[in-house]
Amino acid sequence: MNPGHHPRRRVLGGALAAGAATLIGAPTPASAASADTARSGGGGKPTVVLVHGAFADASGFNATIGLLQQSGFPVIAPANPLRDTAGDAAYISSVLDTITGPVILAAHSYGGIVITNAARGHAGVKALVYLGAFAPDEGESALQLAQQFPGSELGTALIPRPYPLPGGPGTDGYIAPEKFRAVFAADLPAAETRLMAATQRPGSVEGLSGPSGAPAWKTIPSWYLIPTQDKVIPPAAQRFMAKRAGSKVTEIRSSHVVMISHPKAAAGVIKAAHTATR
Repeated sequence: MNPGHHPRRRVLGGALAAGAATLIGAPTPASAASADTARSGGGGKPTVVLVHGAFADASGFNATIGLLQQSGFPVIAPANPLRDTAGDAAYISSVLDTITGPVILAAHSYGGIVITNAARGHAGVKALVYLGAFAPDEGESALQLAQQFPGSELGTALIPRPYPLPGGPGTDGYIAPEKFRAVFAADLPAAETRLMAATQRPGSVEGLSGPSGAPAWKTIPSWYLIPTQDKVIPPAAQRFMAKRAGSKVTEIRSSHVVMISHPKAAAGVIKAAHTATR
């Protein structure tokens, strides 16, 4: 073999060049085709955008995503920054800007506040789906709503950890590992919740206490899946928010992480929202 000839380097270099071209706006024909498919909503069905809340990440939707994909729905589950209400909503709104065609916007927990704000101004969002999530009115925060009704055990389970911000330190809240399963996911196996506790993404006090803006549920139809054994957002609080928003409600015996312990129910509510709005 010619010592100056390296097929492996040539292949790798070509792949890197193709990737770089895509990033700077000159996609290859194959990548352009796949991008067009994603942007068009996968050919007939709306794109489902799933927004996670605090103490979790987008992988919590994995089982729900699998069921939706089996039914032909294109799905995106972006990383929620979990820094502050306005900023998190702006980020998810920017994701919506990249999608053409109809969208069903669904969320868990604190993600509900995010979609309530992110959906504003997006005519393509046909339905909001709250999966054990907050559906605030203008000026309300997650902490305020959770404390408005008895039953939340989150406050006494949190460990505060400061982090740097330009204007001074912020504070992240982590659920104490020894309390994680009982408070957050009591109907999941202990081995699974130990991993979830170790990998949890914290909720910032700035995000959890930040006031919501004008709610999109006043102009967009909504669906609500209420886990009746929720120790984070009291079921009474969820019923109050769902009634106020005029949501179509389903209740299920579940812990807070209803999309993990009952993915069929979560996917079913999303599919019902699609059936009613197509």
